[in-house]
Amino acid sequence: MRAEHERGDKGRFGPGLPRISDGQLLFLLHMLGHAKPPDEGGSRIAIIMNGSPLFTGDAGSGESEIRRYILENDLLEALIALPEQLFYNTGIATYVWVVTNRKARARRGKVQLIDASSFWTQMRKSLGDKRREIPLDREEDILRLLSSFTDGETRRIKKDGVEEDVVVSRVFATRHFGFRKITVERPLRLNFIANQERIARLDDERGFQALAQSKKKGAAAAKEQAEGRALQESIRKALGALPGTPFKNRDAFETALDRALKKTGIRIPAPARKSILSALSERDETAEICRDADGNPEADPELRDTESVPLSETVDSFFDREVRPHVPDAWIDTSKRDEKDGEVGIVGYEINFNRYFYHYKPPRPLEDIEADIRSFEQDIVRMLAEVTESGGK
Repeated sequence: MRAEHERGDKGRFGPGLPRISDGQLLFLLHMLGHAKPPDEGGSRIAIIMNGSPLFTGDAGSGESEIRRYILENDLLEALIALPEQLFYNTGIATYVWVVTNRKARARRGKVQLIDASSFWTQMRKSLGDKRREIPLDREEDILRLLSSFTDGETRRIKKDGVEEDVVVSRVFATRHFGFRKITVERPLRLNFIANQERIARLDDERGFQALAQSKKKGAAAAKEQAEGRALQESIRKALGALPGTPFKNRDAFETALDRALKKTGIRIPAPARKSILSALSERDETAEICRDADGNPEADPELRDTESVPLSETVDSFFDREVRPHVPDAWIDTSKRDEKDGEVGIVGYEINFNRYFYHYKPPRPLEDIEADIRSFEQDIVRMLAEVTESGGK
């Protein structure tokens, strides 16, 4: 499969490879690979899968790239959510994917979602995990919904003993399911203090530990280790001579550090210097921004975040509206670009089916909830009284 994936368009699995624990999308690609070309009449395929192929995998993953291939090539005609407990060996939710390379003109560039999860009746006798079935009239209704291709079509559904009209058909543009995952960076701000507590942290830094380590053997190793321990002690003394007040500018601290080391004649390797800066620093929002040699702000990996930008809007407009007002010093890492289109942000596709059919139900009135609590309290008091009386007898 990996070899066929590397063949690109010449293989069935060119669009991507999902994780090895779930091969459903591979089977879908296999079926598409055997579809007739459009100039030979094309093909229409239906396959039942569970919910994971709809959303598993982050932007750029194999699963997302397969969904991207299907949607950007306008191969997905419809998704139909089936009732749970419909199959013999599993009770989980399942979906019918209808894919085709011969879409009707009215359906081009669009995908229909049908929520048929309530189209079931209870079986008189369970068969394994199969406790429900779709009656013939409901099957025909699903076909009518698919044929009508109407956004916002409703059906009368009974839920929790109450009948109500709910939307069971939605139609979206294929790009509606796409997004760009951008990386948002914030500047690194550190303060530096050469106090006893932070100097003691040096013992946990690898670069500092390496000063007293040796790859040699015997007497040569012992000599090198002793020299390293002496250098460690000299560094501690040099740091102890620094002012005990905090530095909120890294460049200013490094200048003071260089002066202290120069006075004692100590020369230290780059890893040890990095260890000193790490041990004596802490993040501080009031400190000045740490900058690289070119004067550009350094990113703080602990403050790094990601945002999903819909393909329907630009990255800059989304950032200016959703991010900049809250963190004015943030910026977008423009080095992370999509391999296919070269634009900022990694393109991903997912279909969060339930989101499009979510039906808000307001909570019960507070008075009803309080009445239930009081009723429960009275029942508990009554039962405790009965237990006390029976114990006394």
